[in-house]
Amino acid sequence: MRSAAGVVLAGGRSTRMGRPKAGLAWHGSTFLYRTAALLGRTVDGPVVVVAAPGQTLPELPAGVAVVEDPVEGLGPMQGVAAGLAAVADRSDTAFVCSTDMPFLHPAFVRRVLRGLNDTKADMLLPFARGFRQPLAAGYRTSLAELITKLIGEGDLRPGMLVKHCEVAQLDDAQLLDDSALKRLDPDLESVLNINTPEDYDAARNRPSPTVTVERFGALAGQGGHRPVDIQAATLGAAAERVGLELNRHVVAAVNGDQVTRDAKLPLVAGDSVAFLSADAGG
Repeated sequence: MRSAAGVVLAGGRSTRMGRPKAGLAWHGSTFLYRTAALLGRTVDGPVVVVAAPGQTLPELPAGVAVVEDPVEGLGPMQGVAAGLAAVADRSDTAFVCSTDMPFLHPAFVRRVLRGLNDTKADMLLPFARGFRQPLAAGYRTSLAELITKLIGEGDLRPGMLVKHCEVAQLDDAQLLDDSALKRLDPDLESVLNINTPEDYDAARNRPSPTVTVERFGALAGQGGHRPVDIQAATLGAAAERVGLELNRHVVAAVNGDQVTRDAKLPLVAGDSVAFLSADAGG
């Protein structure tokens, strides 16, 4: 099986919010940057952002491509189809989500994609926190053609696919049979949407996730490289908390395998960050 992709829907009217959600500030970046970067550090395939026609997007992480929804006003499934079609030549499956999910955790993404791979279904639809979650779901990229056909016939509803293809569902208990997800996101807050200014204010007032940080080599200082638990929503914030600055002399290894200097890279509960001296071969 080829790699899994990530698709982020950045359009939408944001009527209740009163302004585009993609550009909402979030710990030094934006909702869109955070979501795209989180998928980028989780899936092993391409990540694309689907924008409305003519939509101006905020900064995106390196390597993330933009696909324009061909027709405005047809709802999220048109964006899903555009995103799936854009990655179908490189990936068999994709995790598709909206941009307004600031508590999305990689463990949730992995659980959904594993659930899809464990079945012959065309779609893995979480039924989480009492609702179907078609915009936090796993899709076969081959569904792009069917979705486009259904939209052409006037069926624009996100729930339309359940009548036309094979869909597997996972409820809360089934999702949480994954030990990592149960430990890191036990309330399934991954699927929480931010729809109103009140939601946004409440989300921003939450404490940052707890992560473990170590400093090695010349960066360790007198304390050595003992791990320290801190609260930080981004890699840059984690560096600042331990008195470092991400520059050409300092790099970070996230969870032992992703080496980066991206200060805006989102961190989540359970992450481990090792800061290394680039001058010493880090």
